[in-house]
Amino acid sequence: MAGDRSAERVRAQVPTSSDTHGRRAHRKLLTAGLVGSSIEWYDFFLYGTAAALVFPHIFFPGSSPFVATLLSFSTFWAGFVARPVGGLIAGHYGDKYGRKPAVVVSLFVMGACTFLIGCLPTAGAIGVAAPVLLVLLRFAQGLACGGQWGGIVLLLTESASPKRRGFSGTFGQMGVSFGVLLGNLIFVGTSSSVSNEAFLSWGWRIPFLLSAVLFPVVYFIQTRVEDSPEFKELERQVAAGKEVVPQAPLLEAIKGSWRTILLGCGLLAATNALFYISIAGVLSYATAALDMNRNELLTMSMLSCLISVPVVAWSGWMSDRIGRRPLIMVGAVGIVVWAFPYFWLVNTANLTAFFVAVTVGSIFQSMTYGPVAAYMGELFAPNVRYSGASLAYQLAAITISGGTPFIMTALIEETGTTTVVAVFVALMGVITFASAWRLRETNPASVRSDPQALPGLAHAV
Repeated sequence: MAGDRSAERVRAQVPTSSDTHGRRAHRKLLTAGLVGSSIEWYDFFLYGTAAALVFPHIFFPGSSPFVATLLSFSTFWAGFVARPVGGLIAGHYGDKYGRKPAVVVSLFVMGACTFLIGCLPTAGAIGVAAPVLLVLLRFAQGLACGGQWGGIVLLLTESASPKRRGFSGTFGQMGVSFGVLLGNLIFVGTSSSVSNEAFLSWGWRIPFLLSAVLFPVVYFIQTRVEDSPEFKELERQVAAGKEVVPQAPLLEAIKGSWRTILLGCGLLAATNALFYISIAGVLSYATAALDMNRNELLTMSMLSCLISVPVVAWSGWMSDRIGRRPLIMVGAVGIVVWAFPYFWLVNTANLTAFFVAVTVGSIFQSMTYGPVAAYMGELFAPNVRYSGASLAYQLAAITISGGTPFIMTALIEETGTTTVVAVFVALMGVITFASAWRLRETNPASVRSDPQALPGLAHAV
């Protein structure tokens, strides 16, 4: 009898072909999520680098340097204005018809719009029509970006085992750092290969045209990746009459979870503000006001992003073990403390000091960003999850992300100092800490210690 039980335990520990297939399929999904989100964010952030360093010269040549920079950053902001709209549209269809279809459409639109920006005539060729077309394409980029985040992170986290959702979600979050890294690498490589005149004439187009590599990724996801098991289970529950998908998932999410949506938006305040200052606002400031070398700054930004990748992965992994809130709150406190030293170091106009400023800031903001993918989804019920999580995430985009470089430039011009910008960043850190403090833990000790328990809504606000 004892020998029979021992044999049963041994057989239970041997992976079945189904288990092996499941793990292989999940690894394939993690890879597709990382590659797809990296290229998607490459497309979106590439615009920010160009808005800081190129677009003022070729789309607003008749304006003063200050006005041209503001106008360029205002077109950058247009993408963030569109992101909530894209999130609402994708969330509606993603909750009703599946995560994968919404992701595929979003990725395709992003690749097409970025490629077309690379084909745009400049203001010197077609006048005012050039910046108008630029804004329209940037708006469409924002729609696509707003739709893809929720879909990718839900595919990743809903397909993961309950105890690995935090880590799995980081494969969508790490795409942000890889996107910036790829964008800066190609931008530096292109600008270093040709003269400044040639770069402003045609070289700047190359990074945008390279976005065509996103299309094979879209095809792979469409043909080789399945929708999440949790959404498939929801479909089965709906077919059996045990569950209902609202006709308007967004309205249902707002009606039942509007406080959670606003607090979810607040979770991203600190990381978004410091991130967009580092990849756009401070690049413009350091080149224009401090006369620092553009390519050297981009190189430092690339190295900083490279360091942030393992921090994002580690923070998601740790959130599976100690909970989502602790990582977010520690990162938020770090951003508050670092806000003033950040700008003191940048203002030295020393390249090493600049690198230290953006890298330490990147570590703190990555700690808050890593767990958000799993945390945000767990705050909402499956039938409104795409809509609720996307709305919270994209509200932060329109209220904080897109406007931060513009606000930074205007504040420095008005006050002649970066002190007010540091105060702004510290305030964002306080908002993130307060939001995490108010939200309850979705992965508490009682869930982490129970192999059968699922992190999620029962433990949220």
